[in-house]
Amino acid sequence: MASNTRRVSIIEVGPRDGLQSEPEILSTEVKLEYIRRAIDAGIRRLEVTSFVHPKRVPQMADAEAVIAGLPKRDDVTYIGLVLNRKGFERARDAGIDEIGMAVVASDTYNQRNQGATTAESIAVWLDISRDARAAGIRANVMVSSAFGCPFEGEVPLARVLEIVDQVMEGQPVELGLADSIGVGVPDEVEAMLHAVRERIGDTPVRCHFHNTRNTGLANARAAVTAGVTSLDASIGGIGGCPFAPAATGNIPTDDLVYMLQRAGIETGVELEKIIETSNWLQEQLGRDVPAMLPKAGIFPQVAERNRAAL
Repeated sequence: MASNTRRVSIIEVGPRDGLQSEPEILSTEVKLEYIRRAIDAGIRRLEVTSFVHPKRVPQMADAEAVIAGLPKRDDVTYIGLVLNRKGFERARDAGIDEIGMAVVASDTYNQRNQGATTAESIAVWLDISRDARAAGIRANVMVSSAFGCPFEGEVPLARVLEIVDQVMEGQPVELGLADSIGVGVPDEVEAMLHAVRERIGDTPVRCHFHNTRNTGLANARAAVTAGVTSLDASIGGIGGCPFAPAATGNIPTDDLVYMLQRAGIETGVELEKIIETSNWLQEQLGRDVPAMLPKAGIFPQVAERNRAAL
């Protein structure tokens, strides 16, 4: 992987991974407004919903209605999470652009999250990835909890690489690596990415970090240094996982874009509009979001305004 990446694609996962763990259940129209705002800010790939059982994740019970209401854009890709055959069929029938399948690196967490062992989920992925290609649907796969499990503890790199070898048989358009509970640190991120790249050739890699232990942005920067060009984030930093204890939010789109822009890395995202959406989202949720940019503001924008006023 190159270490001089100058452009990074931001995948906005707030409408799915962000909202699925928030106690509020927002209306379909509010979710669609969230998505419209993200697109207006320059986001071009979004994880918009998950096709899971509504009793387990009631926040995602309106998946089909969300898909039906999405803006029709040739330049935007909508991703729906699926965890089993039934979820894939729902996503396919709803007309999703791309499916994302999650395979957890530990059996205990995979069982709690998906009601199956890791091996069983890999078999499901291989099955539905084939059918997705036949239906003309893009299919990506993410190895979740690649840096640690809330129930089993450390996940050896050898275990992650074993899973990577197996899921790559499904020919994903993109391989994801997720720190679902926010335990990884930058050195681990770079080591894993270099090891994975040696096994997967030119398949694009996407990283998904949580900020549970305040290392999410540092890990994102390490991933970019290692050559990753796609990063997940959620506006305002909302989210987590309902099946992992204390799994707090994704890295904030706001703070991530600020960090990358200050480093001279292009994202195509208008930071001001992202912050506006965070403020709007706070109104919908009735409380503050974790992101720092809505609180601190963009630097040096304030100083520039003051100079202009002199």
